[in-house]
Amino acid sequence: MAAREPDRRDGRPSLEQILRLIAPGMLDVVVAPRGTGVPVADAVLHDPGEERDDGTWAASGLILLAVGVDAAAPEAIDVLRGAERAGAAAVVLRRGARGPRAALLEAAASGRTALLTRRPGQGWTEVLGQLRTALAHSAPTGGTGVEGLRLGDLPELANTVAALVGGAITIEDPQSRVLAYSRMDHEPDPMRRLTILGQEVPRWRVDELRESGFFQALWNTDGVVRLPADDRYAERLAVAVRHGSESLGSLWAAADGRPLAEDAAAALHTAARAAVPHLAHHQTWGRAAARARESAVHALLDGSGPAARVAHDAGVAPDRPYTVLVAEAYDSRDLTAVPAPATGGAAGQRTLDVLALQAEAYRPGCVTARSGRRLYVLIPAEDGETDPARALAATARSVPRGVVFAGVGPVAADLSGLPASREAAELVVRVLRERAARRPAADVVSAVAAFGEVVPEVSALRVLDLIAPLWQSLSGPVHAMVEHDRAHGSEYGASVGAYLDAFGDTGTAAQRLNVHPNTLRYRLRRARELFGVDLADPTLRLLADVGLRLARRTE
Repeated sequence: MAAREPDRRDGRPSLEQILRLIAPGMLDVVVAPRGTGVPVADAVLHDPGEERDDGTWAASGLILLAVGVDAAAPEAIDVLRGAERAGAAAVVLRRGARGPRAALLEAAASGRTALLTRRPGQGWTEVLGQLRTALAHSAPTGGTGVEGLRLGDLPELANTVAALVGGAITIEDPQSRVLAYSRMDHEPDPMRRLTILGQEVPRWRVDELRESGFFQALWNTDGVVRLPADDRYAERLAVAVRHGSESLGSLWAAADGRPLAEDAAAALHTAARAAVPHLAHHQTWGRAAARARESAVHALLDGSGPAARVAHDAGVAPDRPYTVLVAEAYDSRDLTAVPAPATGGAAGQRTLDVLALQAEAYRPGCVTARSGRRLYVLIPAEDGETDPARALAATARSVPRGVVFAGVGPVAADLSGLPASREAAELVVRVLRERAARRPAADVVSAVAAFGEVVPEVSALRVLDLIAPLWQSLSGPVHAMVEHDRAHGSEYGASVGAYLDAFGDTGTAAQRLNVHPNTLRYRLRRARELFGVDLADPTLRLLADVGLRLARRTE
């Protein structure tokens, strides 16, 4: 139902405003007979057993959280009617597996109190906390220019403050780690680039600012602190964001292609006050909301759950085409480990952090999710665009401190096509990983490819996936050779594989193995004598190629 104009004579926010400020996917509006413009006074935990029979308890304008009451339970109608008698703005019930009964929906539609349900997986304490945080900070902010932002939306806060200040904005936590940054209209100076790519101010720069007394001034004053331009970096302004005596973080403004205006300091100071609820919300609830969004993104990529609801929770437009980019990040040290660590190591995880930041700044509407050493990115495609991820994927090659394999799936016309795009992107990453496995670790570099560029290799992967279970149940000359190599550290299989890859050119194969051609000929002869791997036989050549490809997967 469309929201109606709220009654703001008493200055109270509307139910619509409060719901817009809390994390998406936490509450569902089931029935709102008076619309969502009704004013809200507070949110409280409500035990229906404490209602008085004469109905004199007061709940005017409250959002009542009916703890322990399922929307499908028989007593749900009594709870709703009691809340209505007391003048409640809304009542929240636990949704449960079956959802509200038809009788409850009819009762709500004929009354005056909005019926909301709490999604599974959301705790009552978390719901109450978010509602009260939204209530506390939903009043007008005195014309700061940041009204209307979803509470805790730090990237959009950075963009809004950048427009107000006339510079490039970075939002940092008290440890100088980047929480968000504004879109860049001009090439950033070296320090801003290092800070964004590293997701934190470089340690040497932190030490420099600490020793100069800059941080002492920043954290011990309510005003804006100026860092003049020098021959290295542009001018900067910084201001601490505080909630009472607690420092929540800081806002940094840098000249963005032109000097900062005279009124930039005043605008930044005002923005710091408006940023308090957003940083407080991020500190308290941001991580939980981020986990919920990631879960929703994974559900879209897996094709599980109601598509429309999951898309809403993930922040994905259901009517736009998207493509999926999958990136795997490795420490260079991981590439010499067998098997590589599942989490990607410290440098690998930092690389994923950088890629996630780049993705979120690359195009409005990009959403990300992590899984071990992998980053998944959903990228909206513009009209007629066939490869929206290419520019973003290319940046993977320049990410410092790690090796990245990035695969780009085909564009999905709607949500139902996302799992197929994800699967294709994952196969591309496997192709790039297997290419790297055939090189010395020192020669491995980041690589990017789209699905259409590696179709033959992807097809080979799929064929090998199907063959692998059958191959393990068989035996023969190739199996015997592979087992001998594993048991004794010999290199008959590597020699046969190099010979096959070189189309029987002994000189080229020996060069790839870094051995003399006579050494290679000796190994091939012994492979025939010891195991029966006769490469003059076309059938054995086929079996050797398949078996050695499968063996490389498990080494």
